[in-house]
Amino acid sequence: MFIGALLDLGVDFEQFKQELAKLGVTGYTLSQKREAKSNIYGTNFDVILPHEKDHGFVEDHHHAHHHHGRHLQEILDLISHSELSAWVKEKSSAVFNEIAQAEAVVHHMPLTEVHFHEVGALDSIVDIVGCCIALELLQVDRVECSALADGSGFIQVAHGQMPVPVPAVMQMRVGTEIPIKARPEVHTELITPTGMGLVKVLVDDFGSLPETMTPLKIGYGFGKRDTGGFNALRTVLFEKKN
Repeated sequence: MFIGALLDLGVDFEQFKQELAKLGVTGYTLSQKREAKSNIYGTNFDVILPHEKDHGFVEDHHHAHHHHGRHLQEILDLISHSELSAWVKEKSSAVFNEIAQAEAVVHHMPLTEVHFHEVGALDSIVDIVGCCIALELLQVDRVECSALADGSGFIQVAHGQMPVPVPAVMQMRVGTEIPIKARPEVHTELITPTGMGLVKVLVDDFGSLPETMTPLKIGYGFGKRDTGGFNALRTVLFEKKN
């Protein structure tokens, strides 16, 4: 959704793919589609793996266990040895570290033994690195965010039931003042561990929309999950203050 919203703001898709190729991994294709939801046009971005082409791709990979997993160090080495920019390497590695540290606490295991079933999957590596690439291509200096919203109740995952917010998301909130409001009418997660990791690393401040800055463009990135409402992320590109 974040990449979709940034593409909607004007990130060049071909340039984005060229930068992502510097990661040095293959076996995926990317798709970008302009479409309307609630008669609002935005961008639907997908990472498609070969075995998913037959039946489509459902964005539920944060809690799916059918993908090949990787350990944290494998992912950090992959990023470190790539030809990505120093900033993209630093930020994407930091996101993986945040998620791994949370999972280590939740599952009571050493950091080195955290095995990413979902986040280590190819599509999610592309998601996290891609978010950092897209921000850099937009030449964004600062990221501000409204209060996050999460659903309620429980979700069913491979290991059983998990409460919402999911444990890794709650763990990443420890020691921060990241504002999260509950939406009791939504009976699924709205914040994934990947999303929380991105927010924790990339967002500089939280609050309402700036009142004295000039908006240049609005972008919408659509999600796949049926949340019972308008499932999109809105981004606003502001002119930098002198």
